[in-house]
Amino acid sequence: MRQSLLVIEAQENNMLIRAITTSALCLLLITGQTVQADAQDRRQAKRIHDRLTGTPPSDSVLNAMEAELIIDSTGKSAAAIALQDPNFYNVTLKNFAAPWTNEEQSVFTPLNDYTATVIGMIRDGDTRDFREILYGDIQYTGPDLSNYSNSNNAHYEALESTDLMNTLVARTQSELPGGLPDTATAGIMTTRAAAKAFFYLGTNRAMFRFTLMNHLCTDLEPIMDNSRTPDRVRQDVSRSPGGDSRIYLNSCVSCHAGMDGLAGAYAYYELSFNGDKDTDVDTFNNSAQLVFTDGAVTGKHLINENNFKPGYVTVDDSWINYWRNGPNSLLGWNDYPGVQKDAKFNAIGNGAKSMGMELAYSDAFAQCQVKKAFQTVCLRDPDDYAADRTEVNNIVTDFVGNGYNMKNVFRDVAAYCKGD
Repeated sequence: MRQSLLVIEAQENNMLIRAITTSALCLLLITGQTVQADAQDRRQAKRIHDRLTGTPPSDSVLNAMEAELIIDSTGKSAAAIALQDPNFYNVTLKNFAAPWTNEEQSVFTPLNDYTATVIGMIRDGDTRDFREILYGDIQYTGPDLSNYSNSNNAHYEALESTDLMNTLVARTQSELPGGLPDTATAGIMTTRAAAKAFFYLGTNRAMFRFTLMNHLCTDLEPIMDNSRTPDRVRQDVSRSPGGDSRIYLNSCVSCHAGMDGLAGAYAYYELSFNGDKDTDVDTFNNSAQLVFTDGAVTGKHLINENNFKPGYVTVDDSWINYWRNGPNSLLGWNDYPGVQKDAKFNAIGNGAKSMGMELAYSDAFAQCQVKKAFQTVCLRDPDDYAADRTEVNNIVTDFVGNGYNMKNVFRDVAAYCKGD
């Protein structure tokens, strides 16, 4: 009898041990999952901050971002916290825009009016349509204009050591000392930095080419089209380079027919300077300034007229977009307030401001801004993976649908690239 009782007691003890063990295992599993989830949220928060600012977050910021990730798993709320770090503006955005301001596309260039305006437009994204970057009477400066000049960069170089998030002030180009008339302003295209880089000598075509590269993410070669009307190709373009007219017909005209039609918008702009850009750098840097003379076509638009006398002679700042038709209609040209068209539905206009609107309202402009932000934050090209392409398309849709708020683009791409 006693033996039976001992057997029963042992069986009960084994059952109790198994129950306790099972409960402990469940508790460990639950606790382990919580720890794993917490570690993942913290890791993602740190990655978002690192990618947006280039610097590690403080413990308090990291804790706040982690808490937001627990509430909002998309990561957008956490990314919004990181966007309040001054390094996002002083480092990430400066490096984002700096290559656009020089032909070498170098990031190693001082802060200037072009870069500062891009930074300011992104900072004020909740109230600023980023498309204005190509047509607005807009320029960001420091609060004190005592050292501002339209012939040197001292004002902006002095701002580099300040907190740009809180220092930059939105102004109009037309109100600044030596500023342009409002009708002649065209966002970053009419900043001093852009003029120094792209209106220097040449024929002003460089401004158009680099605007395409920087803001529509295409160079001229990918959009070559020799089926467009060549009536705006200027006299300086030989119709038989090297004695072979086939080169012009199959290559040269493919770019110039479209480019020369649009680049006529810059006919009244010139860069005035002393010295030489390469050999007398200091003199050049301290004298170069943008000059606009309404109604006066600059001499550079009329050079080398003997290359082809019957070619187009620039007589005003009119432009025409032949790329609204043909294969380059895929750039997604859209209508905008005040758009004009000819009988063949080519957009037409006068001056850099309206031509800037033509470019800024295109689908290619919106796609380009998102793609560049993605490359900056995610450190890879979004074209390489199907999931990335889908996400970029989603962010483009939100960008267009929500007032072209570029700050939200950075928030969204950082949230997407937060990792596992």
